[in-house]
Amino acid sequence: MQMKIWITAIAISGVGLAALAHSGATGVMKERMDAMGEMGDAMKRLAPMMRGQTGYDPDVVRNAANTMIGHAGTQMTGLFPEGSNGAPSEALDAIWEDWEEFAALAEALRTSAEGMKLAADNGLAGPGDMPGSGMMGTDQGMMGTGQGMMGGTPGQMMTTEMLAEMPVNAGFMAVTQTCSACHQKFRAEDN
Repeated sequence: MQMKIWITAIAISGVGLAALAHSGATGVMKERMDAMGEMGDAMKRLAPMMRGQTGYDPDVVRNAANTMIGHAGTQMTGLFPEGSNGAPSEALDAIWEDWEEFAALAEALRTSAEGMKLAADNGLAGPGDMPGSGMMGTDQGMMGTGQGMMGGTPGQMMTTEMLAEMPVNAGFMAVTQTCSACHQKFRAEDN
């Protein structure tokens, strides 16, 4: 499960590079592509730190979280007016067909990023310290099949306050899983 999360984080960080391919975008389409690129860049700064490859810096975490918070929730959904897809956009029609889920994921991103920001001073969990079996596992994890953050059971979502009490890794994982869930359903695959 940990490897999948790191692969997702790396893939999300590639969003910044994808922005170079969006040179034909204008208006709201360009605004949202720029926002996605900024969030991808923020994830790119965090991923090596979360893997222990670079020194931990809570200010970097807070700055990256602020970037995501600034583009999440209604700020994100406001960049997707109906009919704003088509080339060069990677937005799928599924966004407007299942607007409620898309908006919920945009809000979940805000919640996760706010929790990560508040947990910045908590530092990283050591190996075996993460509550992985319950929080990030398969059937009861954040992306689980019925009881997790995105599983659809009301009241089971990790709150900002819950994430704020955990090691910062938990908020980072919640952000990456939220991004991944949104990209899988609402974003066209890169060719």
